[in-house]
Amino acid sequence: MTVLELSGLSWSVGAVTIVEKVDLAVDEGEFVAVIGPNGAGKTSLFNLLSGVTRPTGGTIRLDGADITGLPPHRRARRGMGRTFQSSSVFPTMTVSQHVALAARAAGVKKVADDGEGVRSVLERVRLGHRGDDLAAGLSHGDKRKLELAMLLAPTLDQGGGGPRLMLLDEPMAGVAAEEVDELTDVIRTLHRTEGRTVLMVEHHMDILLGLADRVAVMHHGTLLAVGTPDAVMADPTVQEAYVGEEL
Repeated sequence: MTVLELSGLSWSVGAVTIVEKVDLAVDEGEFVAVIGPNGAGKTSLFNLLSGVTRPTGGTIRLDGADITGLPPHRRARRGMGRTFQSSSVFPTMTVSQHVALAARAAGVKKVADDGEGVRSVLERVRLGHRGDDLAAGLSHGDKRKLELAMLLAPTLDQGGGGPRLMLLDEPMAGVAAEEVDELTDVIRTLHRTEGRTVLMVEHHMDILLGLADRVAVMHHGTLLAVGTPDAVMADPTVQEAYVGEEL
């Protein structure tokens, strides 16, 4: 089943085209890595998908429904969750309070900050022991895990399953080397064990190649190639486009 379908997705500012006619279909339970050098249009693509930016052309379909004109909160209610390049947490709130707040924002009722459901979500991202700690005291890697926990907060509602599609924009950015393996394993578990569909932008190629089912290569705002990691990395067009540029 196709979860996400992009058709001719484009975004221009004046005469400058930033994302141009992107066609992409992502199946349920698939992990697609989005790669490309700085300025390739990766984050701009995520902004279009999540509703932060309104496209100037093309369509976005989630579970077959056209969501092109929907605002971010309505996309979230339909099962799309997103993290950003920069961590965004409230330093004076506890870890548990973050998850409870996210659950309430998603429409889950009667959520206790220190309830069993909140603790269960935190356990899934390996923060179960940090529930009473202030977010300000978390390492950067743990802040990333907290952001994932906030995406999962709707699972506190018996009638909801949390985000079916997770957009992760450079989750390893700024994370200390000793924390990368555990954060990678958390993302792998959410994908493989819980069946979450994932689109992830990342510059750590060794991490992506161990996670992704397919790789989508962005180049100057266009989708240059899509395929298995081995096929994409061996593609002469990709190699030629990135001579002297770091993926």
